Amino acid sequence: MAISLGQSGGNGRRRYGGSVGTLSEINIIPLVDVVLVLLIIFMLTAHVMEFGLEINVPEVKQVKDTAEELPVVSVTRSGKIFLNESAVNINQISSEVQKRFKGAKSVYVRADKATVYDPIAQVISRLAEAHLDVKMVTKPIESSGSK
Repeated sequence: MAISLGQSGGNGRRRYGGSVGTLSEINIIPLVDVVLVLLIIFMLTAHVMEFGLEINVPEVKQVKDTAEELPVVSVTRSGKIFLNESAVNINQISSEVQKRFKGAKSVYVRADKATVYDPIAQVISRLAEAHLDVKMVTKPIESSGSK
């Protein structure tokens, strides 16, 4: 809703024919309401969106913590193989690693703990044929206080 606050000049003259007109301004209150509602919707649905591959790696007692930036070969529960979140054929995995990561000497292999061992063994074998050092990705066992 726009309002008029009277005359714009101090000498009593009115512009454009002498009638008191309404102001042509945008009312931003509905715009702000819509933006706030959209913000709330995105905040509530952000945790539902999936990012990356969902791979549940095995838990072990001793975990070596490294900060090396290496290519990551992921094997999903169904046996699909990914190189840094893009699908790759098992027969071309060593050439893809060499092509995308020039000079890579090592590769992280991240496999779901429910995966049948055959695809994991095939990936390790192909990487070993290309003279790449294979490092398995694991996570530490959560200590619950009882032994």
